[in-house]
Amino acid sequence: MKKEEIFEDLLRAIVDLDEEKGKEAAVKLIEEKINPLEGVEKGLSKGMKIVGDKFNKLEIYLPEMMMAADVFGSVMEVLKPHISAESLDKVKRGTVVIGTVKGDIHGIGKDIVAMLLETAGFTVHNLGVDVAASTFVEEARKAKADIIGLSSLLTTTMPTQKDVIDVLKERGERDKHIVMIGGAPTSQAWADEIGADGYGETAESAVSLALELVARKTKV
Repeated sequence: MKKEEIFEDLLRAIVDLDEEKGKEAAVKLIEEKINPLEGVEKGLSKGMKIVGDKFNKLEIYLPEMMMAADVFGSVMEVLKPHISAESLDKVKRGTVVIGTVKGDIHGIGKDIVAMLLETAGFTVHNLGVDVAASTFVEEARKAKADIIGLSSLLTTTMPTQKDVIDVLKERGERDKHIVMIGGAPTSQAWADEIGADGYGETAESAVSLALELVARKTKV
């Protein structure tokens, strides 16, 4: 079986929400001695990008998005034992600590961003919802995070995004982390006002921006 056909099967498994097809393609990939990371990059991740685009265009909805994530996770379980630690280090984009700020218990949008960041090659620490400013900073320090992602779905909790930046400044750690914000009531203007490094309007744009900001930081 040609390499490209296996990659296409991996992609279709994600788009068609077909877990069995994905696992079968993963087994074939291993049998053909193809680098599993190629399968992730040229099959699974491409499939997740298609699903993400469809979600943003409202062509599919949250249940399908989460099912695609489940298929991705199941296929990755087949591939992981065959991926060397050295190879993983080469593709790691960076480390992200992400959560929904204190007083806000909306987690779905943030979870989608976290999932897409993982498929893009980031190591993601998802702190959940209702997370205090100090917790973000402490967890970012522990994880040596490149990025702190702050989600807020309520206008009343938006100031907590600024609180995280203020705590970083107080501790002299502002330059150690890229701070990104997102959520329905937030905007680029709000990001500029509080001194955040970036604003993601959609899950896809947040991932693209994260890749760009980390690449820029690495060059400095």
